[in-house]
Amino acid sequence: MLRTKVSSLSFALGLPLATCSFALWAEESYTIILKNHLFTPAQVEVPANRKVKLIIENQDPQVEEFDSFDLNREKVLFPNRKSVIYIGPLAPGEYSFFGEFSPNTAQGIVIVKDPNNAS
Repeated sequence: MLRTKVSSLSFALGLPLATCSFALWAEESYTIILKNHLFTPAQVEVPANRKVKLIIENQDPQVEEFDSFDLNREKVLFPNRKSVIYIGPLAPGEYSFFGEFSPNTAQGIVIVKDPNNAS
């Protein structure tokens, strides 16, 4: 019985810490607006080796789909709503994304830079 109480107590104390640590792990967020079938900004710079949150706000009256083969992400973006996509940790480099329903206009790139390297 004592073992069950100790186990339950450790679970109850550990769960909020685990949830909190995940939120802190992805503390940086970047907003991208989709309007008139264009992503703004079209280039987003994020730090290397960190998990970040992309907040994508679809201001168009149509559904769009965020697609990125480089980031291995796909997300339906409903009209006049915000969507969240977590990416990373990523190595320095460039990772393209596009709108599947407007691939000729809705294009963007995530540029990952090492904050310890000035170049």
